[in-house]
Amino acid sequence: MRMLRYGLWGLVALTIVAVGAVGLQTYLRGSSDDGLYESAVDTIGGPFSLVRSDTGEAVTDADFADRPKVMFFGFTYCPDVCPTTLFELATYLDQLGEDADNLHTLMITIDPERDTPEFLQQYVGAFSDRIVGLTGTQEAVDEAVANYRVYARRVELDDGDYTMDHTASIFLMDHNNELVGTIAYQEDPATALAKLQRLAELGS
Repeated sequence: MRMLRYGLWGLVALTIVAVGAVGLQTYLRGSSDDGLYESAVDTIGGPFSLVRSDTGEAVTDADFADRPKVMFFGFTYCPDVCPTTLFELATYLDQLGEDADNLHTLMITIDPERDTPEFLQQYVGAFSDRIVGLTGTQEAVDEAVANYRVYARRVELDDGDYTMDHTASIFLMDHNNELVGTIAYQEDPATALAKLQRLAELGS
């Protein structure tokens, strides 16, 4: 089953490459030319206390305060949005080269029931070793979801299983953990890369 899931993730990635799945979506309103907000938006962002998927270490937002953050909320059983977003994000990080080291790139699961640290690490590691997965108790995840104003809802399926509906945007946070921009789902790659480059410059 695990090999089948990896195969499906790989198929999604290959499909993205083959069809060049790019949707030009302008998500930012009132933004500057570099794709970041003129001033921080203080209604999104806040503390979190979670567990790193790569080390099993308990961490808080303070542990990532030394650099700007690129944050995505998703889950490993996601059929389309999450693998597409992580594949694109991994591509952007590769294109940034050493500048990507000026950023903390985080995926916070919205499905901690299934996304244990070990399983989440297998998932994010399949895309990039520069992406850190974060999970925790349901209460801890709910706090992070609330602080970042993320939409996340469990949807029961007819076969007794479930999936999750959730916000698809990537949040760009400055050193003060305040929102300075977003990347929309399948945003124009040149625009998305420019936003990440500008954010990385804030961390240099």
